Amino acid sequence: MSALLWLLPAVPAAAGTGLLLAGRRADRGAVALSLTVAAGVVVLTSVLAATRPSVMVPFMAGAGFGLGVDTLSALVLVTVSVVALLVLVFAAGEGTEAPARFHGLMLVFLAAVLLTTAATTLPALLFAWEVMGATSYALIGFSWRQESRVSAGLTAFVVTRTADLGMYLAAGVALAGGAGMVLTDLSQAAPGWRDAIAAGLVVAAAGKAAQLPFSFWLSRAMEGPSTVSALLHSAAMVAMGGYVLLRVEPLLQATGWAATATAWLGALTALALGMVALAQRDLKQLLAASTAAQLGFVVLGAGLGATAGGAAHLVAHASTKALLFLVAGAWLSALGTKQLAALRGAGRRWPVVGAAFAVGALALAGVAPLSLWATKDAVLAAALSASPALYIIALAAAALSAAYAGKALALVWRRPDGSGEATITGGAEAIHRHLEQQPTGHVGRWETLPVVILAVGAAGLGLLALPPVGAILRTALGDDTAAPHVWEMVLTAALALVVLALLMVRPRLPEPGFLGGWLGLERAADAVAVRPTLALARVLSRFDDQVLDRAVDSTARAGMVLAQAAAAADRGGVDRLVETVARGARHLGQWARIPQSGQVHQYYAQLTAVLLGVAVLFAVVR
Repeated sequence: MSALLWLLPAVPAAAGTGLLLAGRRADRGAVALSLTVAAGVVVLTSVLAATRPSVMVPFMAGAGFGLGVDTLSALVLVTVSVVALLVLVFAAGEGTEAPARFHGLMLVFLAAVLLTTAATTLPALLFAWEVMGATSYALIGFSWRQESRVSAGLTAFVVTRTADLGMYLAAGVALAGGAGMVLTDLSQAAPGWRDAIAAGLVVAAAGKAAQLPFSFWLSRAMEGPSTVSALLHSAAMVAMGGYVLLRVEPLLQATGWAATATAWLGALTALALGMVALAQRDLKQLLAASTAAQLGFVVLGAGLGATAGGAAHLVAHASTKALLFLVAGAWLSALGTKQLAALRGAGRRWPVVGAAFAVGALALAGVAPLSLWATKDAVLAAALSASPALYIIALAAAALSAAYAGKALALVWRRPDGSGEATITGGAEAIHRHLEQQPTGHVGRWETLPVVILAVGAAGLGLLALPPVGAILRTALGDDTAAPHVWEMVLTAALALVVLALLMVRPRLPEPGFLGGWLGLERAADAVAVRPTLALARVLSRFDDQVLDRAVDSTARAGMVLAQAAAAADRGGVDRLVETVARGARHLGQWARIPQSGQVHQYYAQLTAVLLGVAVLFAVVR
């Protein structure tokens, strides 16, 4: 069965890479191949979830490349594969430009997410993390002819890439500290090393999960196609940030401070981004802010040790948010807009899709007995046991969930000015003011089917947090936190209903600009990080031009002068001496040739002269 673990990322990666390399030539068969591979991945993850294999191969000294399936990863693997298949079915029904490129990127991205989920060592996690980030950039900026979309993808990539440095820090420290790079062994590192590992992983996970202060990249990512948002921001990349924290929960608890910091980070993000969601006028922006807020509950669960509640919330949120993003995409395609003001009455125009959206929105609001009501309560119960302050903040965030979900639900189902028309409020003129693309006026059956299936998940996945399944899951994950009391669940259910009722009475809510602008986080990042970095780059550029380049130029000029002097010395001295010696040798050779006439009597005469000379020399010497 261990061979199946390698097939899990290899099959979608190979198929996706093949589509990307084939390009336009594969457009005709891209959809069929993509859906076949995605369906195969669903079957494969189901088999792996049942058999729970693991494998480890040598990678580098002190670190192996390991994959494995346990209770947590089995739950998430099946969720990711099913959501990915439904999103790809929707994309096939909706249609897309460059199908081979789109489906190729989606399959490679899916492979990276599956590898992230199954990774049991830091090298495997890092490898998958990198591929996931790179393909998310390509998917968000898929419509590359539009500069704003490419810029949005770049923003998302750079922000998450900056946070990813934390994972590199964690890997380096784990290797240097001698604890090994197996995720389950990180909590056994020595205290100092353990703290650094935990800090690095919390930063990296917070970046992917769009937690404070990294949340703003999720707003820019909404420039991507809705099908991309439905996968990346429900069960895939954003969810992986929360998943990693659930995976290393023993490490967080071992440090003490990391668990507390993680819990507060999740609670504050849930509260702050809930307020941001409430102030949005664009449906996808509202859903994006709510994604960061809902992942805050997962992060809170990881910090509190409520891994079962956090995992259940992660899975239920994946189904709910994929549903809502797909519906937003269907309405964007059909009506040419995702502005809430222009979507008023959209639920009545397409009642099946509208009913599915209602299920997702009510689940997001925490209405009983839908999924997120029960899973959220599992995390809230752990917060109540740990800290009343944390519980109050998380409860306020839950109330905000009901508010922003109710805001969207009320608008898309409200009748236009009491006229009873099942059309968009304000008519064609109002739609035209908000038009973002050419509307098709149509929602097809292959777009409706995945939405209906996801609505079933949004309604029923709360069973993961309710008895008896919730108790079984807590035991399997080693979660010893208490289950929520009945009064707690009644309280949150009543709170959601009260907030929704208030919205029916007073539907118009304040929309402060700083909340609509995502707390100014992007401007703050620009002021704190981007502009100082660019300023430093300009200073270093001037230093390079005026100091380093000048030194190099001066050295080069001095070298040229020395070379010219050496060349002159070579030509005027060495070459002249060589030529003089050569001329002398040539003259001597000419003189030496004179007596060499070839006539014997001349040789005898020369010999006689030589002998006489020798005789004279002897006579003189004596």
